[in-house]
Amino acid sequence: MTASGSTQRSSALASPTCDVVLRAARTDDCRRIAELFRISSDGAADYVWSRLQKNYPGLSLLEIGERRYQRENTAFSYQNCVVAERAGEVIGMLHAFVIEPADGPPAPDDAIDPVLRPYAELEVPGSLYVSGLALLPGERGRGLGTRLLRIARERARELGCPELSLICFAGNAGARQLYEREGFSVVDRRAIVPHPMIHATGKALLMTAPA
Repeated sequence: MTASGSTQRSSALASPTCDVVLRAARTDDCRRIAELFRISSDGAADYVWSRLQKNYPGLSLLEIGERRYQRENTAFSYQNCVVAERAGEVIGMLHAFVIEPADGPPAPDDAIDPVLRPYAELEVPGSLYVSGLALLPGERGRGLGTRLLRIARERARELGCPELSLICFAGNAGARQLYEREGFSVVDRRAIVPHPMIHATGKALLMTAPA
C-alpha cells in the first residue's frame, strides 16, 4: 500500500462480504487507525509515539499517533492503510508498505534506539511489510484477518514484491496461527528488549510468505 499507488484499488477492496466493507483509509480514519495500532503492537506503538513527544508538546500519545498517520507520502500514513468498516464504524485495519533497500551504509549502532533495534534487524528489504493488522475485540475469528492479508498479498503482486514480511510476538498464538494458515513461516527471531510500555515478552518472530 505504498503512497505512490494509493489511488489504485484492488478488486478485493471493492468486494464487500456480508456487512463488512474493506476500503482504502481516509484522513478521518486516523484516530481509529492509531487505536488499532495500539492493539496490534502490544505497547510498541506507544513507545514510538513517546519518542516523538518533543515534536508534539501537549498532545497525548494517542493524539501523536493520530497525527503520525495523517501524514502523506511516507511509510506510516493512512495512505498505506486498508480499513474494515461496518455500518460506518471502522472495526479493523491493515497497514503495509514496501521496505526499500538501503541506499547507503548502515546506521551506526549507537544511532538505533536499543528498544527498537530487534525490529530494525528483522526488516526484509524489497518485501511488502505488514506493520499492523488489528481488529477490535469481538471482531476476531470471523475471517476479516484473512481477507485483509489477502489484500496485502494482492498489493505485493501489484508492486512487484516477491514476498510479504511481518513481525509477530511469539506469545501471540492466535496471530501466529492466522499467519501460518496464510502461508507465513518463521525465518528469524530476536529477543524483545524489556520496557515498561511494551507488554510483550520473549521473542519477536520475523515471518515471511511468498506474494
